[in-house]
Amino acid sequence: MDPLTPEELGRVRALATSSLCDADKTFLLPDPAIRAMVPDVRMAGPAVTVVAPDDHLPVLLAAGQAAPGSVLVVTTLRGARAVAGELVTAEARRRGLAGVVIDGYCRDVAGLRRLGLPVFARGSTPASGSARDPRGLDEGPVALGGVPVRPGDLVLGDDDGLAVATSDQVRAALPGAEEVERAEAAVLAGMGEGPDGRGLADHTNLAEHRAARAAGRDSSLRFLV
Repeated sequence: MDPLTPEELGRVRALATSSLCDADKTFLLPDPAIRAMVPDVRMAGPAVTVVAPDDHLPVLLAAGQAAPGSVLVVTTLRGARAVAGELVTAEARRRGLAGVVIDGYCRDVAGLRRLGLPVFARGSTPASGSARDPRGLDEGPVALGGVPVRPGDLVLGDDDGLAVATSDQVRAALPGAEEVERAEAAVLAGMGEGPDGRGLADHTNLAEHRAARAAGRDSSLRFLV
C-alpha cells in the first residue's frame, strides 16, 4: 500500500468528504457524534494513533512526535475528560499536523477556532484529564467511533463528518469524486430561479429512474450533465 503523493493528497484536500464517499461507498464511517469542533475546514492525512484514557500526557507527547501532515487519532477508552485543548493543538499546528481527531472530549473551543487546525471530538468539557500516562504514539490500530484505524490509514474530515480508508482506496476514488463535484457544480450553475428556471429533477434521469425502480428493474439516479 503506497502512501499518497503530495499531488494526490492535494487533490484529496480539495474535495468534500461526501464526494469521496459517493465515489466509494465502502469507506469506513466513524460515529457521526465525533464532529468538527472548528467549522469550515477540510482535513486529510495518514493516521498516527494514540491511546489516552482520561490523560492528556500521551496526546501532548504524540503531538511532538508525529510527522508533519499526519492526523493524530486519539482514543480515550470512553473517558469523560478533555485530553486536548488549545496548547496541544497549537503544538500540533506548529509541527505541521493535518488535524486532531479524538474519540472523546476536548476543551478550549474558542482557542481551537482561533488556531484553525481541524479538530474533531465528541464534544467539549472544561475538565482536563490527568498527566501521568507516559506513553506517546501507539504502534497499532485503535477504535475510532466504532471503526478500526491503523497507522497509515487515510483519515478524511470536514463539517459533514469523518471517513477512513486506505491510501489505495482513496487513490482509486479520486477521479470519481472529482467528477461528482464537477457534475454538481454544473447542476447548480444550470438551476435557474422563477417559473422559467430548470429544477433539480430536470438535471437528472429522475423520471426514467423512478419508472425503472417501480417496474423492479435495476437503475441508478444520475445527473444529465
